[in-house]
Amino acid sequence: MATSAPSIATTATAINTPRSVSPSPTPTVPLQPTTTTTTTTTTTTAAAAPFPFPREYHFPPFFTRQPNQSTRHSQHAKWASLILSYCAHHRLYKLGLAGPAAEDLFHNRRIGRRLALADVREVLEFMRRDGRAEFVIGGGSGSGFGGDDEGDVVWIYWRTPEEWASLVEAWVDETAQKGAVLTLYELSQGEDTLGTARADDEGKISPFPPDAEFHGLDLELLQKALQVLVKRNKAQIFGQEDQLGVKFF
Repeated sequence: MATSAPSIATTATAINTPRSVSPSPTPTVPLQPTTTTTTTTTTTTAAAAPFPFPREYHFPPFFTRQPNQSTRHSQHAKWASLILSYCAHHRLYKLGLAGPAAEDLFHNRRIGRRLALADVREVLEFMRRDGRAEFVIGGGSGSGFGGDDEGDVVWIYWRTPEEWASLVEAWVDETAQKGAVLTLYELSQGEDTLGTARADDEGKISPFPPDAEFHGLDLELLQKALQVLVKRNKAQIFGQEDQLGVKFF
C-alpha cells in the first residue's frame, strides 16, 4: 500500500457513500453494478457468467487505505458489498485468502493494483462485526482476523446461517416434510431438493418443483443452519458425525 494515499476527491462517485450490507433472506445480491465488467476468471465447479465488477473497482484509490475515518468506513462498506456479491455470484461459501478467488477479488490486473493483506483483514473484520464473515482456520476461535497465516480461510455469509435456516424451514412447510427424517447429504445434494421437470396439461415442460435455494449448500454451513432450527425447536439432529440425520417438527 502507498504510504501517502491519493486524494479521493476526484473519484467521489467511487467512494463517498457507504452501501448498506443488510441481511436479507431473499436471493438478491447486495451489490448490483451497472457498468464495466472484467475479463478475469475464477475457478468454480460450474461454468458461470463473468462477475460484473463495480466501477469503483477500476479506480486506484479503492485499493489504497484511506486516512480519513469516514471515508475509510465507506471504503470498507463497498469492499464488503463487493465480496458478498462476488461470493454469491459464484456460490462460494468460504474464501481462502491465498486462493484463486481472493486473487481475482483483491488484485486488479487491469490497473495494476492490489489490496494489501492487512487491508483485506480490516475489511473482513468489518464484515465479521456485521455478522457477514467468520474465521475458519488460522487464528483460533473465530473472534477476529489478527493472525498472520496467509492460508486463512473465512466463511463469507452472503446468506447468514439464520437466513439459510429460514429457507430450509420454508421448504419443510411447502413440501410437507414435518416428521420426515433426512440426512444432511439428502438435504444438500438429494433429489428431494433438486427441481425436476414435468409436462403440464398442454405438454409444456416446466420445472416443478424448483430447486431448493439450499441445494448444493456446503454441508458444514447447512449444519450451522440446522442448529438454528434446533434452537427454534423446529428440528432435531442425530446420528454419527459422518451420517448425520435431521427430523423436522
